[in-house]
Amino acid sequence: MERRAIKIHAPMNKKIVLKIIPGHFATSNSHVNLYIDLTTMKTRQKEAAEAAKQMAKQYVNSVVVDTIVCLDGCEVIGAFMAQELSGAGIRSMNAHQTIYIINPEFNTNGQMIFRENIQPAVYGKHILLLAASATTGDTLKKSLDCIQYYGGIIQGISSIFSAVDQVDNVPVYSIFHAKDLPDYQSYTIGECPMCQSKQRLEAIVDGYGYMKL
Repeated sequence: MERRAIKIHAPMNKKIVLKIIPGHFATSNSHVNLYIDLTTMKTRQKEAAEAAKQMAKQYVNSVVVDTIVCLDGCEVIGAFMAQELSGAGIRSMNAHQTIYIINPEFNTNGQMIFRENIQPAVYGKHILLLAASATTGDTLKKSLDCIQYYGGIIQGISSIFSAVDQVDNVPVYSIFHAKDLPDYQSYTIGECPMCQSKQRLEAIVDGYGYMKL
């Protein structure tokens, strides 16, 4: 798969590079014709810092941020983003004037949860939700519902790539959009033309990576 990878530079920052692989892939909520490989951006210091710097620009001097909730293994980017926001003078209501970086867990029923020791970083706190990618927005919606259930105050959503502009009337700020990728398509599982034409699925993909079939 990796031999087919195509590099796409971010429109606003040419130092940020996305790798895409064409094919037939299944996410948890849809089928897509491009796998978006975010491994390097999430795990290498230089790329993660550039991504965080770009996403932080959306919130500088405009919101209060106490906690960044990271999905899809985005904790490294989340830490750099907190550094950018703190350095820019973003206000925090925390007693220690710092920003928490946390990630949720999933129980045996697939429900998103925060354990008791993490809940104080959510309850009554101003939250930024950070995700690697969003195709349908379903996972982001579940995340918002979870954060609000635990008493968090949603301040915004950031994503490296997003095919949706908003979730529950909350804008999704992303570095890459569907229009930035060549011929990106996302289909509901029952209406996928690649399935209808008997094109085999290559892998199951999510924000963490892929598993070949």
